[in-house]
Amino acid sequence: MVFSSVEFLLYFLPIFLILYGLTPEKMKNAVLLSGSLIFYALGDVRYLPLLMVSVLINYFLGLRLGNGTGAKQTRAGKETGQRQKSKTKEEITYRNYAEQRLRNRHKLLLMAAISFNVGVLAAFKYFIKGSLPLGISFYTFQIMSYLIDVYRGEQEGENSFVRFAAYVIMFPQLVSGPIVRYEEVRPALNKRRFTVRGIEEGLKVFVVGLAAKVLLADTIGLLWRDAEMVGYESISTQLAWLAAIAYSLMLYFDFCGYSLMAIGLGRMLGFELPVNFQTPYMATTVRDFYRRWHMTLGRWFTKYIYIPLGGNRKGVFRTVCNLLVVWLLTAVWHGSTTNFLIWGMLLWLAIVFERLMESMGLLPLLEKGPGKVISHLYLWVVIPVSWMCFAISDVQQLQIYLGRMFGVVPGIMVSRGDWIRALQGYWWLLLAGLAACTPMVMKLFKRFKDTLPGGIILAILFWLCVWRLQKTGQNPFLYRDF
Repeated sequence: MVFSSVEFLLYFLPIFLILYGLTPEKMKNAVLLSGSLIFYALGDVRYLPLLMVSVLINYFLGLRLGNGTGAKQTRAGKETGQRQKSKTKEEITYRNYAEQRLRNRHKLLLMAAISFNVGVLAAFKYFIKGSLPLGISFYTFQIMSYLIDVYRGEQEGENSFVRFAAYVIMFPQLVSGPIVRYEEVRPALNKRRFTVRGIEEGLKVFVVGLAAKVLLADTIGLLWRDAEMVGYESISTQLAWLAAIAYSLMLYFDFCGYSLMAIGLGRMLGFELPVNFQTPYMATTVRDFYRRWHMTLGRWFTKYIYIPLGGNRKGVFRTVCNLLVVWLLTAVWHGSTTNFLIWGMLLWLAIVFERLMESMGLLPLLEKGPGKVISHLYLWVVIPVSWMCFAISDVQQLQIYLGRMFGVVPGIMVSRGDWIRALQGYWWLLLAGLAACTPMVMKLFKRFKDTLPGGIILAILFWLCVWRLQKTGQNPFLYRDF
């Protein structure tokens, strides 16, 4: 089951909201957990036991990591500082020794916890053949962020198993994110309001995301699939670029649409989930693009990998090495095939190049006036090329496609004017997609969402999506396989 399906829209969601609304506040987490388990089981029941075992083990790991660490340890440290003046030197030495042993034990426990979670993820991604458990990459990273925050003392360990399990398994963000830190939902898990106004606001955001997925991603993606059916050797250079742009738009509206639906569902239930996209195709550099794309994954790698490695604080060489580690891990997180490594290394090289330009004082010149146009063109060349490395898993086929894009690989029985026919069939969708990449759509949404015309347009969009889903069937989210 996915959000963009008739079963979810007309059956699961209405029934769940009715039961959730009728449930007393103290029991809402239990209902959320139960509904999320049912949602997951309807998607792939085979891996439901794995999910529950993972949640159970990490719940107890979090309790152990929180025993003597976190806020309790901070308070104890302050009290110790106040009392140490009255203690003997031997007592202070012994206490410091005991505290160091406790820290060492918790450090080993954290390493074991991370090894367990990463090991399970790596086993399914790289060694166990077959379908990948739904959402494993997302809920694994979410769990690890919780454990690390507890270890660091930034969060107290959660005592309630139901609250912890609801945080991990919450169906709005379970399958494809956003990757939520526990501190962002902990207040709502303890106490939240479920109101008609919240349902209304959440539903409006949800419909925008649904339209992005069904009306834009699924239809623009047909151009990319047409190019795949023809064969990469038999498409013109112009069509290769058009199809690459179509894939770039399809991936964006597919993933951004899912994230908007997740945020909308969260608001319906009383949660504020973090924003995951911020008009990335309006960026002028690759570095800026990935500050706006899949923002919760970017901040995860920044907080738990890049900054602990030293970030950009230890010189240019270390910064470049730290970026290399981050992009290698990002590539590995996305998949086990060679094309993902090529994708990650291409983006790393682009970001290193941009940092070099910045150090020479040239980058600011490309971010204003006529230089801004050049920057946008640069981005719209690099990003579609990188997405081809992301999309085509067969390296030989990837070489052919990139060769056709740049005209260095000869075509085989290329149909003259194939790109003109593609434009004739898809020009309006491409224009609509490019327009929706700008801030214009969300500005109009915010301005008119509470008006009668805005409500009518959203209702039309919703039922248009339902009609299209009934007519053509559902297309799974691209990121559900990661």
